[in-house]
Amino acid sequence: MEAGLYLVGTPIGNLEDMTFRGVRTLQEVDVILAEDTRKTGILLNKYEISKPMVSCHEFNERSRVERVISEIESGKAVALVSDAGMPLISDPGSRLVQSVREAGLFITSIPGPTAVTTGLALSGWGQEGFIFLGFTPNKSAGRRRILEGLVDESLSVVLYESTHRIQKLMADIADILGDRQVFIGRELTKKFETLKSGTAAELSEFLDLHSSKGEFVVVISPIDKAELKERKAEDRKNSKQAWKNA
Repeated sequence: MEAGLYLVGTPIGNLEDMTFRGVRTLQEVDVILAEDTRKTGILLNKYEISKPMVSCHEFNERSRVERVISEIESGKAVALVSDAGMPLISDPGSRLVQSVREAGLFITSIPGPTAVTTGLALSGWGQEGFIFLGFTPNKSAGRRRILEGLVDESLSVVLYESTHRIQKLMADIADILGDRQVFIGRELTKKFETLKSGTAAELSEFLDLHSSKGEFVVVISPIDKAELKERKAEDRKNSKQAWKNA
């Protein structure tokens, strides 16, 4: 196996979603960098893979870079995996990947599942493109600023949200985007997968009655084209009136 860094996508829930190429790669590399070695260990046990693992997460990634580059330069193949999905998609690894590339070393990706596209496909709103914003800010002011920028958005928007903040996000969406349709997906591909769409207010009521444990993929539908056209016309009208009054 060629020396280099291999970004390996892993299942977002159901371990049977692992690709053949992903399994083979993890079987053949010399060492596996894992966001959480305990979680990755469960996956490796499932496929009877026994390889040395080294933790690589947001708090120690910087300290791992020099060692990884040294290992690759000595002829070793190193795999990078996150807890679930594709590495670097709202997960650590950016500094490592950039450093390996700058060093002129081999790097490639073994694609796998990702909650972004899984949630988007299930929403039914991804046909004309989408925007992915990852996790929203912890503070309400930052979250609301982002949502205010989506008032006239003509593309679907995909967000990640935690159990503890999902209701706050729904409240802000209802307040800022009104009756815009929203899709939520919880525990995707797992036994207790939950999929629901409606207005943010309706989803908030649904979450009050059902478990909200686990991380969520949230998809906000694009603004209705007729509504957008009407709003732009109103903006032009108001702008002309402002000039007349100036």
